[in-house]
Order: sequence, then structure tokens, then C-alpha cells
Amino acid sequence: MKLQFWSLGKPHEAYARPGIEEFTKRLTNYFSADWNIIPPPKNAGNLSETDLKKAEATSVLQQLQKDDYLVLLDERGKSFSSPELAQFIQQRANESTKRVVFLIGGAFGVDESVAKRADLTWSLSKLVFPHMLVRLILAEQLYRACTILRNEKYHHA
Repeated sequence: MKLQFWSLGKPHEAYARPGIEEFTKRLTNYFSADWNIIPPPKNAGNLSETDLKKAEATSVLQQLQKDDYLVLLDERGKSFSSPELAQFIQQRANESTKRVVFLIGGAFGVDESVAKRADLTWSLSKLVFPHMLVRLILAEQLYRACTILRNEKYHHA
């Protein structure tokens, strides 16, 4: 199974990059994992919020494959404990899911077409975090889930 982290916006910022890269590297001991940073549309500054979300949606939906399991990150989504997240990952593996895509939306969220395509909407927290921190938290939490599945020391219950 491949885990893909997609984020709309700019490349990893310097303050977050080392942590994101470290946890992504650790995660590859369990599953193939990589990042797809989807740049904003060229004319993003001239678009309304609605038009920007539609343009971003077009880019995301074009890159998704039919069998991808899409997890949309949104503060209004389903919450998981760390063991529950581990179970979610195990279920995807048991179902022979080829690719799980975790999507961090743009500054204004995502267009309804992307939300409808999502197989799951997941909330890291009811709080809203900067995109760079979400990237770091996402990579770390998935690494933590994998260590739980292998009964390794990283996670302390």
C-alpha cells in the first residue's frame, strides 16, 4: 500500500521541513510514502474564493486515480485516537487498497466536488492549524499508527 500526502499550496517551509522529512522517512519503513505539493493556479491572486477552490479541485481530481482512497483533512471531519488511526490503516491494508491519498486543502478549504469524492473526512483536531504544521502532524501521526500496528515502543498508551 502506498501512502500519499497531497497539499495544496507552497513547498514545505524551512521551519517544518526537517520534521516532515524525518517522519516521512520513518514511515517508509512500513509503507511507501511521499508528498505531492500541488501549486496554486497561476492566476490565484485574481480569483474569487469560489473560483480558486474550483481550480484547485480540477487539479486534485485530475491527479486522483479511480481506485484511490481519498482522505480529506478537515476540522469538521471524523476524529480518531491514535489506536483508531492504526486500525484505519490496517483496514486499508487488509482491503488491499493500493493508494491512500491524504489531502490537505487550500487556504479556503476544498470545493464541494472534492469533498464528495472523499472516502473519509478526517479531523486532526477541532482547532485550525497552519498548513505546515498539519503536514508535520499528519506525517507523525501516520508514523505513530504504524508503530502501534507493529507493537513498537514509540507510542505510550
